[in-house]
This record gives sequence, structure tokens and C-alpha cells, in this order.
Amino acid sequence: MDLITPEFGLFFWMLVTFAIVFLILKKFAWKPIVQALHEREENIREGIENAEEARNELTKVKNRSDKIISDAIVERDQLIRQGRELREQMTAEAREMAEEEAKRIVKEAENLIEEEKAAALNQIKIQIASLSIEIAEKILRKKLDDDAVQQELMTSILDEFKLN
Repeated sequence: MDLITPEFGLFFWMLVTFAIVFLILKKFAWKPIVQALHEREENIREGIENAEEARNELTKVKNRSDKIISDAIVERDQLIRQGRELREQMTAEAREMAEEEAKRIVKEAENLIEEEKAAALNQIKIQIASLSIEIAEKILRKKLDDDAVQQELMTSILDEFKLN
């Protein structure tokens, strides 16, 4: 049991040594340690305040960026919608112009066909008249070789003129 219970002399010198160390620490080390603890506490408090301010600022920045993003999305959607409307409008205008151009071309083609048809009919009439004259001339030459037939033809033609 000697190991567990110290003797009075050892206990006395330990107490004296502890008191001397305590007095030296109190005189020289206690104030700097307490001051260092207070400075550390102040630094920690400032760090917490700065972190809170940074968190608040980050929240504000995030809110602003979310608003900017939502505004950009709305603007993008509006630009896309305007682009589609413009495309549809341009397509409709181009379609109308193409239809008008097609109608104009068809009208010109119809006019050209009518003109060609009239020219062809005139040409046919001229050819028919020319052929009729040639045929009549040939027939009359054969029939009018005889003087009696000529006299009879002239009389009938004159009678027709008198009737008209």
C-alpha cells in the first residue's frame, strides 16, 4: 500500500512545488493565456458573423441569378414564339405570292393560248378561203368551158343579187 498512499514529506513538497508553479503561472502566464482565449473567442465570433453574412449574400446572389435565369427563359420563349410567328407569316406571304404568281402565269398562258388559237383560226380561215377560191376556180374553169353554161350561171348570180 505504500505505493498508493504518499508520505507526508512527499505530499508537503508536492504542495509547495504546486503553489510555486501556480504563482509563477498566475503572475506570468495566466493573463496571456486568458487574453489568447478571448482573442480566439473573438476571432471565432467574427468568423461566424462573416460566414452568416456570406451565407446571406450568397442567398441574395442565388435569388438574383434565379430571377435572371427565369427572365432569360421567359425572353427566350418569347423570342422563339416571335420567330415562329414571323416564320408562319413569311410562309403565308410567300405562299400567297406564289399563288398570285401561279394565277398570273396561268392567266398569261390562257391569254397566249387564246391568241394562238385566234391566230390559228385566222390562218385556217385564210387557208380555207384560199383553197375554196382555188377549188372554185378549178370547178368554174371546167364548167365554164361551155358558153351556154357560162350564160346560165351569170343569169342565176344576177338573180340572186336582185333578191338580196
